[in-house]
Amino acid sequence: MATTRPWDVPDGLWELISPLLPTVTRRFRYPGRKRLGERETLQGILFVLYTGIAWRHLPLELGFGSGATCRRRLDEWQAAGVW
Repeated sequence: MATTRPWDVPDGLWELISPLLPTVTRRFRYPGRKRLGERETLQGILFVLYTGIAWRHLPLELGFGSGATCRRRLDEWQAAGVW
């Protein structure tokens, strides 16, 4: 039996969570950089909460984006009433 990491979001759980997250549409004229996926960002948030590291120490190598990105997305979701 393979051990799973607590911050990994399984497909079944993601199917329940994804409809609760607000969708953000990109601007047409100046779209800017494409946002990191919601699932990766959620896993980054869970990684920080599980390990207790500072947001700025979130390793980019894990594929969760930067700690600033995860923290900003958490703030967006809190403002939207998700958390």
